[in-house]
Amino acid sequence: MLNLSILLEDSARRFPEREALVAGDRRLIYREVDAAANRVANLLVQRGLCPGDRVALSCANQPEFYICYYGILKAGGVVVPLNVMLKGREIAFQLTDSGARAYLCAEGSPELPIGENGRKGFEAAPGCTDFIAIGAPPAGAGSLAALTAGQPDRFDYVSRAASDTAVILYTSGTTGQPKGAELSHSNLLVSALTCTRVIGSLLSRHERHLVVVPPFHSFGATMHMNGGFGAGATLVLMPRFDPAQAVALMRQEKITFFAGVPTMYIGLLEVLEESAATDEIAATLRVALCGGAPTPVDVIQRIHNRLGVRVLDVYGLSECSLTMFLDPEQDYRPGSIGVPGWGIGVRLVDDEGAPVEGHGPEQVGEIVIRGPNVMKGYYNRPEENAASLEGGWFRTGDLARRDAEGFYYIVDRAKDLVIRGGYNVYPREIEEVLSTHPDVVLVAVVGVPDPRLGQEIKAVVVPRKGAALTADALIAWGKAQMANYKYPRIVEFRPELPMTSTGKILKRALRAAE
Repeated sequence: MLNLSILLEDSARRFPEREALVAGDRRLIYREVDAAANRVANLLVQRGLCPGDRVALSCANQPEFYICYYGILKAGGVVVPLNVMLKGREIAFQLTDSGARAYLCAEGSPELPIGENGRKGFEAAPGCTDFIAIGAPPAGAGSLAALTAGQPDRFDYVSRAASDTAVILYTSGTTGQPKGAELSHSNLLVSALTCTRVIGSLLSRHERHLVVVPPFHSFGATMHMNGGFGAGATLVLMPRFDPAQAVALMRQEKITFFAGVPTMYIGLLEVLEESAATDEIAATLRVALCGGAPTPVDVIQRIHNRLGVRVLDVYGLSECSLTMFLDPEQDYRPGSIGVPGWGIGVRLVDDEGAPVEGHGPEQVGEIVIRGPNVMKGYYNRPEENAASLEGGWFRTGDLARRDAEGFYYIVDRAKDLVIRGGYNVYPREIEEVLSTHPDVVLVAVVGVPDPRLGQEIKAVVVPRKGAALTADALIAWGKAQMANYKYPRIVEFRPELPMTSTGKILKRALRAAE
């Protein structure tokens, strides 16, 4: 029997007085975080939560996310973390699709109205019956603070089978609608331990992480939350990445561990190159990881020149957590995503699923993965599971090559995938939303190069004849319908789109035009 919450409980036993979470003026030690999670667990059980029940969670990178995450797990529930940028329509879909019976939702801010969007989604999801506000005034009848105030600080976690689902993590799919990857307690525990094993030779006993990647993202959840808590680290939280603030915190908090996406490293460099704090940061920083997309070699070199650390690229997906790492004990390979982690099998295959490695090094193929990190499957998606999980191997849709020493290099992402600032965006979902606009006849969405974000989202639109639709109007309309990282910032109008003889849009031709 197993429960992922042991990562928190074990560190609370070993380091009860050590700082676990730092958020502005708030400093919570491990004993306090564990007690708060116990109060959440007691509340959920009191409200009738049964083992295996799904509980959705919308919360920015603040202490309450971590407390609620482990509280849900302790009670035997399944955590359904939602992206805080989702709008009401998107939230309603994920609440309904996951079968969530309860929803813990932060209030947010005027700039990021998590609570407003969350309530709209909750009201449109009749199967979800319990709404608990995080951060509402304590006097509020439905606020987490008020509801947990009288709950006991102790709770014996509910034992679960290692293969039971711990988290359902939603990821966009080529079918247009997001789908929930079911990750078991053992999936996530092995992934957390693998992270600390791979980079352990660089770490001291007590690490201080600067957490700028959201915890609802697989990268942040594995490297910082589960991996960090499991190692008794101190997590210094930034609700929103700001390069100048990040540099200040790295100096002030003596940060030893940083993980981000390429755009974050570019932002850090802009500040570091004019900062007097470089030497102080370099004196403590030992680990720099990058996910979401390979780090440009020039950025790697500039970071090394400034801080004396090599940026280690990692590769992972929502369905498999982190899978490949640049091993710090092996030769450094700029541009490589490294080698598979402990117990993980990786192959490169052709379109028919046959291995390409036998044809010699540097052959390009689709990455397929098997191992203890691979998800159980997509929740309630038997047809997609049959297509993506073949003989225990998960087909990623990503193309890579492998050199003679076994190091992997990403060649291209799945054909239509857009990676904007580290966020995965599948055009099909955007197209389905834009096509509901009354003045849009046909639309194709592609990614176009962007020097800062890696890619930007572009919509090529065939408008209704006689429509007065403008690009600015359609962009604003899309912004109201979709999360901020999804809606297109570029709109081009055309009288028609290039198509094959069977009527399929030739996106290759649209991308080639850029």
